[in-house]
Amino acid sequence: MLGDAYHNKDFIFSKMERQFGYPIVIKTVQNRMARLLRISGLNQELTPHSLRHTHTSLLAEAGVSLEQIMDRLGHTDDQITKNVYLHVTQEMKKEASHKFAQLMRSLR
Repeated sequence: MLGDAYHNKDFIFSKMERQFGYPIVIKTVQNRMARLLRISGLNQELTPHSLRHTHTSLLAEAGVSLEQIMDRLGHTDDQITKNVYLHVTQEMKKEASHKFAQLMRSLR
């Protein structure tokens, strides 16, 4: 809508007045999130970065490929993505166990 007046660098939280598209100061995002968590009665220890971890875990649980997750996170090194974000979720453990059981049944 703003065309060239919008500084489009794919920031998650960006200004929508004056410096359109430029990043909002992280402290502002943290303060707003803390207030919303307090108002809603949710876990006040959550941070914007914890949402990144949750999002990544959900992508992995949904079967999204490592390459797609890396692209979404802006990573070029798969070790960072694997070590920091892709811890095995409980649902993924169940699925692995289920797949292994299916394999064993098929070998009969």
